[in-house]
Amino acid sequence: MQTAGVDVDAALEFVRSNHHAVLATRRRDGRPQMSPVLCAVEGGRTVVVSSRETAIKTRNVRRDPSVSLCVLTDAFFGEWVQLDGTAHVVSLPDAMEGLVEYYRRISGEHPDWGDYRAAMERERRCLIRVAVAAAGPDVSG
Repeated sequence: MQTAGVDVDAALEFVRSNHHAVLATRRRDGRPQMSPVLCAVEGGRTVVVSSRETAIKTRNVRRDPSVSLCVLTDAFFGEWVQLDGTAHVVSLPDAMEGLVEYYRRISGEHPDWGDYRAAMERERRCLIRVAVAAAGPDVSG
């Protein structure tokens, strides 16, 4: 699927090497709520974000699963891509292996996976999985 000339698969390839993003969810009144996040491609056309059960973005996704991600390079200015899709929240304990893979995709191996897993439980982490439906734009203003 394409939007404004950007192929979803090409956009996901960009995300594989660029993890800084702004996740836009919708508040109850329809206004956007934006959060800086790290994201990774999980497989297929799915992008994942780690969050906390208590985070506003998590509550927003549970109420309205339509989300957008603006993924940027580390340099901030330059290439970027917008991904639009439908999200769902995966809570612990089901999220644990996905959280481990999320960390690996972004940072590689953790020096102590037991400590990482304990931190995920302590922080009440969850995964937000976004099924990407569209990508764009391919023009800059």
